[in-house]
Amino acid sequence: MRRTRLEDVARLAGVSMATVSRALSSPGLVRKDTLARVRHAVEALGYVPDASARTLASGRSRTVAAVVPTLDNAIFSHSIQGLQSVLAASGYQLLLGSHNYDVDTEIDVVRALAERAVDAMVLVGADHAPETLSLLKQSGIRTILTWSLSSHYPCIGFDNVEIGALAARHLYDLGHRDFGMISGIAQHNDRARLRTEGFLGTLRALRIKPAAGALCEQPYSFAGGRSGLRHILQASPSRPTAIFCGNDVLALGCLFEATALGIKVPDQLSIVGCDDLPISAEISPALTTIALESAKLGRMAAQALLSWLQDGVEPGRTELPVTLVERQTTAAPATPR
Repeated sequence: MRRTRLEDVARLAGVSMATVSRALSSPGLVRKDTLARVRHAVEALGYVPDASARTLASGRSRTVAAVVPTLDNAIFSHSIQGLQSVLAASGYQLLLGSHNYDVDTEIDVVRALAERAVDAMVLVGADHAPETLSLLKQSGIRTILTWSLSSHYPCIGFDNVEIGALAARHLYDLGHRDFGMISGIAQHNDRARLRTEGFLGTLRALRIKPAAGALCEQPYSFAGGRSGLRHILQASPSRPTAIFCGNDVLALGCLFEATALGIKVPDQLSIVGCDDLPISAEISPALTTIALESAKLGRMAAQALLSWLQDGVEPGRTELPVTLVERQTTAAPATPR
């Protein structure tokens, strides 16, 4: 069976092939009655535009790729949804890839997406293999970094050092002096590394040094949060009265394990997370956390890329605010120091 072609749509709609092409690529430039006839013909004939031919003709694929560490974490899905909604409204499609925090996999994923001639790419964080960045530079694909800040590339992100500092100051001001931290795996993850630096650096400035056993790295999962608390309780010479977790998933896992062990939160242990996932406000006790506007980040990244693609305006460096949301998992220690 012969594939329906552009000229078939034009013949049925009673317009030129150029008008059909314009109606499909820039519907706002076509009269409403003409657009209606073209869309009716497209639907009646089951016409599917040849993306490769359109890319060759225009030099644009009208696709944007986003490469994220994982699709398991809801925080990334919120930003992806924000990205998708803005791109779709402008006629762009979003392609997704993930690498599970593996730099070699990320290289492969970025190469595969680049071979699809995407117009732009969104990466998470500032830690990337030189091969990844070189590949993107050589391909000429417009690239924006998200979630982190960079002085070398266009970026929209958060001050991850300040995230850790906010948690430390909040817990210190409540009266805590024995601290622990459950971080994400810091290798190839600047967000985890910088949040730890912000937390520990602020405590050092306050002349507080957590015990070595009170710090650990865990995979971003509920199980990681549970394992992290058990590790701290076993390895730390004195039980911390407050723990900062690198994200809400770790913090919730820590909370679940504390409950299972009979540790009262916040009476015996205060917990702070980061992200402000929807579940964090609904759990009991509700989680104190650092709120990140992840959906807004996705929308702003899309808007910046569209401006770059359509108007040639290269994005700069945009820092989004971080805010501590105090709920029920933090309180003054039972025995103030």
